[in-house]
Amino acid sequence: MLKILTTQLQGLFQRLGNAEEENIEDTARLLAQAAIGEGHVYFACFGEFEAILTHASSELEPFAKVRKLTDVSELTPADRVCIFTPLATDEAAIALAATLSVPFAVVASENKKNPSNTLFEEAYTYVNLHVRGGLIPSETGERLVQPDLFAALFAYEAIKLSYDEMLVGE
Repeated sequence: MLKILTTQLQGLFQRLGNAEEENIEDTARLLAQAAIGEGHVYFACFGEFEAILTHASSELEPFAKVRKLTDVSELTPADRVCIFTPLATDEAAIALAATLSVPFAVVASENKKNPSNTLFEEAYTYVNLHVRGGLIPSETGERLVQPDLFAALFAYEAIKLSYDEMLVGE
């Protein structure tokens, strides 16, 4: 089972890296606009993606100028927001996006059952996590191991690598 899990995660990461390379770069560039200027980068993380904010705020490798988004009225034109949510159909994330007056990025998976994607249409940049469900089939036919957080952390690290590179070059 471990080999199956490893193979499936490698496939997900390759798919994400190949399909979203340009969007990851664009997202890093958007967020770097705040860090290079006088703004801050605000993360709005939903569900299990709260772990991304915890990781980004850690002292080991912090995301420069990151803050947790708690009040949209405190945002300035120099700030940028990145929304992390497991599904692009998350109503709380969509409601938040509708209130934002600053450029924002979204990192989420699209729901293949619901082709409309308000977050994609509203976001300045959008990184699709390409998660389609569980990775490993069980004996009963259901899919086990939901890789949403794995994919989101992979995307976060890819964004951070580009972001940090942009800040060093500044």
